[in-house]
Amino acid sequence: GGRIQAEADRQFVGLDAFQKVIDSGVDVVLLASPPGFRPTHLRYAIEKNKHVFCEKPMATDAPGIRHVMETVRMSKEKKLNLVAGYCWRYDLPRQAFYQQIHDGGLGEVVGVYGTYLTGPVKPMAPASTRRAGVSDLEWQMRNWMNFTWLAGDGLVEQCIHTVDKVLWTFRDEAPVKCTANGGRVHPNGEGNIFDHVTVVYEWANGARGVVAQRQIAACYSENSDYVLGSTGKGWSGWNAPYIKSGNEIKWRYKGDKPDMYVVEHQVLFKSIREGRFHNDGDRMVKSTLAGIMGRMAGYTGQEISWEQALNSKQSLVPENP
Repeated sequence: GGRIQAEADRQFVGLDAFQKVIDSGVDVVLLASPPGFRPTHLRYAIEKNKHVFCEKPMATDAPGIRHVMETVRMSKEKKLNLVAGYCWRYDLPRQAFYQQIHDGGLGEVVGVYGTYLTGPVKPMAPASTRRAGVSDLEWQMRNWMNFTWLAGDGLVEQCIHTVDKVLWTFRDEAPVKCTANGGRVHPNGEGNIFDHVTVVYEWANGARGVVAQRQIAACYSENSDYVLGSTGKGWSGWNAPYIKSGNEIKWRYKGDKPDMYVVEHQVLFKSIREGRFHNDGDRMVKSTLAGIMGRMAGYTGQEISWEQALNSKQSLVPENP
């Protein structure tokens, strides 16, 4: 694991640096800058025929995700590999757990409860620390986790993994609607994100998925997924996932546990080297939109349908930041 040193003429700074990097002769692009820029960066990479690792989330608003949907269509036409940073999809224990569920190990899934209860990822810097001459854009980018247009909010940025796993439970079928409660307990300076939200998603068959997200210091922490089925219940967390019938464990993962952050890149590069086509585009779009849908419900206090979220005209990202 040695570091790769880029030559001076291949190091770029600024809002147009992504174009210069992509145009410098690379074969693969890794997108991991603030998500507000993701739709623009992804489009340029696909237009330039690059294979892409695209970190989550893929956009912070509905216009952005519609832009990404069009880019995904282009990537498929060009047979470009596109691996999404929904890393749990590349975790072997989780893959086995959800395969058990899809194979009927719990009967019919009727409910899911997913938690992402943690402290602030990067609290907003006090305004007093802002140096003279620093523009609003630079200041917000240096504190990007705290601005909805750049990060998407805690639900759409960090907790989007939990939203993704809830959709995985339902074979990536989109929820039909959702409601949410949330708000901000602790002041966050100039930041404008909620520090907690709980979203209740509903599927066409009446099944519910609840996502509890919180980023408040000195509180109970948990990052787990509970799945309730007609014949059993499943749990998945940082330890080996299991499935119970009553109080008896029917199944527990006992296989290998390679680092999922390594596996997702291994999949990408193996697909490229072997000339195979691997594209996560459809499900990465769906999970991101489900997160945006939940945030819309939390911020407005209204029930939001999948169609309302998909067709929303609310644009958070400036045209020319």
